[in-house]
Amino acid sequence: MSTITIYHNPACGTSRNVLALIRNSGEKPCVIEYLKTPPDRATLERLLATMAIPVRDLLRQKGTPFDELGLADPKWTDQQLIDFMLEHPILINRPIVVTPLGTRLCRPSEAVLDILPRPQQGALSKEDGEAVIDAKGQCVAKH
Repeated sequence: MSTITIYHNPACGTSRNVLALIRNSGEKPCVIEYLKTPPDRATLERLLATMAIPVRDLLRQKGTPFDELGLADPKWTDQQLIDFMLEHPILINRPIVVTPLGTRLCRPSEAVLDILPRPQQGALSKEDGEAVIDAKGQCVAKH
């Protein structure tokens, strides 16, 4: 069983690029399509705690009901914001990657490199053609 889990949205380019970087390190991650299988409250709270980020930093605005729900309003408590994410999983920013070296919201996609236990095994470019990893497995992108 893999020691790496990615909370993934296959419709998201950043998420697809992160998954490619994980696989380029020789890992076969556990892929959780979080829109089909959303995390429960305990899992979401654990992810937030291990990432050590504020709840608001995990909220996604673009392409979500963020504005309609008025989530920019500071009146919402962390627990209420988590309630909204549980009710509308699209509000959870992605991809979240869990490895033995840490848990991270991997935006930009190169952020995953800091928590992968194994090195990159060859050249890799993002979907837009931007080189990320050279032929020697070294990161060439800024992150």
